[in-house]
Amino acid sequence: MDFIEGIRQNIVLYAAVLAWLIAQTVKVLITLLIEKEFKFERFHGSGGMPSSHTSTIVAASTAIGLTVGWETPMFALSLIMAFIVMYDASGVRRSVGKQAKLLNDIIEDLFEHKQLQEQRLKELVGHKPTEVVVGAILGVIIANLVV
Repeated sequence: MDFIEGIRQNIVLYAAVLAWLIAQTVKVLITLLIEKEFKFERFHGSGGMPSSHTSTIVAASTAIGLTVGWETPMFALSLIMAFIVMYDASGVRRSVGKQAKLLNDIIEDLFEHKQLQEQRLKELVGHKPTEVVVGAILGVIIANLVV
């Protein structure tokens, strides 16, 4: 089997990519419904509902468990990676977003009438715990539908 055919038939990769695509599309739709504005950057940006990082890794991990077995070292490794991604999304990256908002507010207050050369820091980086949970549920559902 050649490389391209192997990639094309990789059910774990397919489940992960599909989960990412669906999660990112849902973000665009939610933004459209709530803000009444189409923001294409939501399709490739991080943060928001649901967590696409979480849905991607959980779909991959679930697909690995379904295809090669729940008792395998490969599933164990993928599950550990899923927990790291979820922790990072709701902990570290969420804190970075909060700090970015605070710094942007401070800079705005200090330099209210001056033109700054620096761009504002990106504030929507991490996730609320509910966004991570919904991303995980989406990943499990997608993997079970695909495999």
